[in-house]
Amino acid sequence: MKRILTPALAATAVIFSMAMSACGGSATAGGGAEVTTLRYQGSANSVTLPELAADLGYLDGLTLEWVGNTISGPQDIQSAATDQTDFGGAFTGAVVKLADAGAQITAVVNYYGSDAKNFTGYYVPEDSPIHTARDLIGKKIGVNTLGGQSEAVIHTYLLNSGLSEAEIKSVQLVVVPPNDTEQAIRRGQVDAGSLGSVLQDRALATGGLRALFTDVEFFGTFPGGQYVFRDDFIKENPTTVRTFTTGVAKAIEWETDTPREEVIARFTKIIQERGRNESTEALQYWKSVGVPNAGIIEDKHFTLWADYLKDAGLISGELEPEKYYTNEFNELAGGSAPSAATTAPKG
Repeated sequence: MKRILTPALAATAVIFSMAMSACGGSATAGGGAEVTTLRYQGSANSVTLPELAADLGYLDGLTLEWVGNTISGPQDIQSAATDQTDFGGAFTGAVVKLADAGAQITAVVNYYGSDAKNFTGYYVPEDSPIHTARDLIGKKIGVNTLGGQSEAVIHTYLLNSGLSEAEIKSVQLVVVPPNDTEQAIRRGQVDAGSLGSVLQDRALATGGLRALFTDVEFFGTFPGGQYVFRDDFIKENPTTVRTFTTGVAKAIEWETDTPREEVIARFTKIIQERGRNESTEALQYWKSVGVPNAGIIEDKHFTLWADYLKDAGLISGELEPEKYYTNEFNELAGGSAPSAATTAPKG
């Protein structure tokens, strides 16, 4: 099974991040004032937690500047590390990989995950001869990116199913944009593919696919990734980072506590008002934010992936989770701020 194939991008991110840290970067506005506009990448046809937080009024004086849509989590955090954006989000393992390569980044809040309602499944056509992990030997699986959560979950599935290292390596991961994965499976361009969230539900509503396995089968409810900032940005903009992180935490709680129909209506309004020529059709399948406990990060959210990271050669030695994250800027972690349920959103 192929590993992370972006060493040039990772190296560029590391070099740029270290250079920014050495020279103090350009994080703050003139006169030492903190940044109040945050550059970010979005996701087509969907609403990210920061976008929701902004719409609900939880970012309190901060403005989000959309610079385009991300193609993957590793790309998103590389963009943050190289100062193309101010924050980015990725799978926990990708955060560890980039940080261990020398990028000066720190995770501040969990932002996506899997639960009984919102999970990632790995699907094949209903009439496919693939029924077990061993049937995947020599086959192709469509994933959204290399080095992300899907790779970690697939590796775990194959390993736990008794496949040898050579057999696991024979399973080829093929990068397919999430919006194209369903059709890639149906057309036979890949033998199986990962589908999550509304894309998964839409595909199942159409019929003709079946799940080979799901991530919650192995891990139960878990947060899968974090938003990160560059360390120099955090140092020079602590209030901005606190406002952002707490705003995202409140948005998580709002999605958790708000009736499904209201969440979908809010998402629909946001997409229609921002004018990016997107579709809201898939929003009808939204079920859950999938992130527990206001996005508060714990050691176990990192150690969950330690065996995969070691087996894949992405880390050496024992994983030290405290090196990669902080809850310092999440006021919901310390109980010093009102919860989203008691903070009335705008609009």
